[in-house]
Amino acid sequence: MAVDFSGRWKLYEQENAEDFLRAISAPEIYIKMVNEVKPLTTIQQNGDDFSICVKTPLRSITNSFSIGTESEFSTMDGQKIKATARLIDGKIVIESEKFTHVRELEGEEMIEVCLHHLHVYV
Repeated sequence: MAVDFSGRWKLYEQENAEDFLRAISAPEIYIKMVNEVKPLTTIQQNGDDFSICVKTPLRSITNSFSIGTESEFSTMDGQKIKATARLIDGKIVIESEKFTHVRELEGEEMIEVCLHHLHVYV
């Protein structure tokens, strides 16, 4: 049975955010704010088409994409990247030159992991 990612999640815990953001050259001001801001993520899924909106008090971004198709994504620090999303073992895996972003559902929680070489942000 396919996983339906549609829903809303509020960040309540994170690990290694600062090290990961420095590794991908995020602006220092963004790195300093990351531990203070708890984004709300809303996902709308229609088959292989997704819209993911991430809202914080400072900014909101929405990325829309289809599985298997290269798309342009906006990052929370304002960068634009090209990436391809795939569904692998029930997970949304978005791979770009800079990093890999994985989302998966565990019960009522969404787990997000961002990887850049040896740096992992959970």
